[in-house]
Amino acid sequence: MRFLIDTHTFLWFILDSNELSDLALSLLESDADLWISSGSLWEIAIKVSVKKLTLPQPFDIFITNQLKINEIEILYPKIEHLNTLSQLPLYHRDPFDRLIIAQAMVENVAIISKDSLFDLYEVQLLW
Repeated sequence: MRFLIDTHTFLWFILDSNELSDLALSLLESDADLWISSGSLWEIAIKVSVKKLTLPQPFDIFITNQLKINEIEILYPKIEHLNTLSQLPLYHRDPFDRLIIAQAMVENVAIISKDSLFDLYEVQLLW
């Protein structure tokens, strides 16, 4: 089984936050294949650059290590993802979340996220 993880889910997981639900934590620690959108990594980099997020190591070192340690693959945007994104209703206006939604729809995978706005789209949300 494969899942796409939302930005906050990834951050809470790699920073050992107690914000994760029991289900989310069990899925993240399972043998399931995990994807993170390159958009999430972009969002994290922006938050680091504007000082809204501090990581325990420089971005490149910390994120690269966490992806490797946790066996998380990066899902890069494909034309099909962007086409779907271009047709999404504007229930959710965050561009990074819209990319995650479109990628999940095209790849037919569930999203591990606490964001209830995802429920407004035709995606499976797990939390």
